[in-house]
Amino acid sequence: MFMGEYRHSLDSKNRLIIPSRFREELGGTFVVTRYLEGCLTIYTNEQWKKITEKLSAIPMTNKAGRQFSRIFLSKAVECEPDGQGRIQLPAALIQSAEIIKKCVVIGTGDHIEIWAEERWDEYNRMSEESFEDAAETLTEFLI
Repeated sequence: MFMGEYRHSLDSKNRLIIPSRFREELGGTFVVTRYLEGCLTIYTNEQWKKITEKLSAIPMTNKAGRQFSRIFLSKAVECEPDGQGRIQLPAALIQSAEIIKKCVVIGTGDHIEIWAEERWDEYNRMSEESFEDAAETLTEFLI
């Protein structure tokens, strides 16, 4: 399970250090792609396979399914950390997440998210305000 929050910066070659606590569980290669709310996401190869199987089950006549699949899959890249645990993020992904230099890498259970630091801080602040309300609406799933 991925959990925790880690603050890092992209280097001059758009490389990001993947926290050591995450690297072992990720394995030698993994997938990074665009995600929801303006962040990027990292999936293990096993999790990626499950997701792509679910996406391929969406009928091709479903417009929302086609749209989501096109963006989600076309932005996906397979990554392999270098000897220092860094991955190189493509410019298109950096742009879609609006990462300038500083970013936050968070564990969210079955996947990892990469956020522009400013965007994460704002999202986190707003979410903190409604945390208890969200918990109440999710009671059946949490208890």
